Amino acid sequence: QLQLVESGGGLVQPGGSLRLSCAASGSTWNYYAIGWFRQAPGKEREGVSCISSRGGMTNYADSVKGRFTISRDNAENTVYLQMNSLTPEDTAVYYCAAERGWAPCRFIESADFGSWGQGTQVTVSS
Repeated sequence: QLQLVESGGGLVQPGGSLRLSCAASGSTWNYYAIGWFRQAPGKEREGVSCISSRGGMTNYADSVKGRFTISRDNAENTVYLQMNSLTPEDTAVYYCAAERGWAPCRFIESADFGSWGQGTQVTVSS
C-alpha cells in the first residue's frame, strides 16, 4: 500500500480555482491508478476523477467534466487535480486514493481503492 497525503484545499469564491495535490510514498508508485473522491456533509462519498498508472487514461464524473483536470508527475510521485469554475456544490472534503492497475478508473468507485489519504477541505463560498 501507498501512503498518500493531500494538500491544496482551502476557501475560494464561486468561479475561482484551486489545485489539489496528492503526494505518495512508495517505490511502486508507477503501478498505481490514482482517484480523487469527495464527500460533502450528509452525502455519500463521490468519485470525481481518476488517472491510470502511466497517465494514459483519465475519467471524470459528469458533474466536473470540463471544469476539473487530473494529471500526474511520476517523477515527483504526485497527482494533481486542477479545479476551475468552482461552485458551492463543489464544497466537500477531497480525498485521493490509490490502487494497482487501470481498472479502478473505469467507474471511480471507492470500494475499488485500497489506499487513502486523510483528505483536504475545499470550501466554495462568497
